[in-house]
Amino acid sequence: MGKVTEIGDLDGLGGASGPVPKDFDAENAPNHEEIEMQFAVVCFEHAETYFNLITKIKPSTLPRLTKHDDLLMEAFAAAFPELQSDERLSKINEDEMKSPENKKRWRAFMMPFENLVDDYNFGTLIRADCEGEYDEKNSIFGLRTQFYAIEIARNRRKLNDKIWEKYQKA
Repeated sequence: MGKVTEIGDLDGLGGASGPVPKDFDAENAPNHEEIEMQFAVVCFEHAETYFNLITKIKPSTLPRLTKHDDLLMEAFAAAFPELQSDERLSKINEDEMKSPENKKRWRAFMMPFENLVDDYNFGTLIRADCEGEYDEKNSIFGLRTQFYAIEIARNRRKLNDKIWEKYQKA
């Protein structure tokens, strides 16, 4: 597992196993409990690291999460105009996000970042409601580029500042 090399740079938190082989067939790959457990641990560690970051540093002041934040935001706004309001961005609807139509849209959004964002399609957790913590009811399993698009937008719009404020009072 990589380390955060500077504030706001989460690119180093990807999967340490390297790229997935080109001939890997995820649809027909067997499930191995030990591998799934390791995968879950990596997802949780990424979520925990990010949550610790946004509860200790005011999210709207973070300079960046990746080297490509501006490009991600431009592409996200173009691909998902319906998610550009504070209301929709604050509370992500998992069923809508994972509908067959939106899965295709997310894939098209993510592909240009394949060689730009480390582990662009690695699984990660996304908070459904930005005012809540990562827990069973508020965590959506998504992909790294989805996480970045949603969280960078939330940070820039100061939507994540509410969770930071909550932790400052604690």
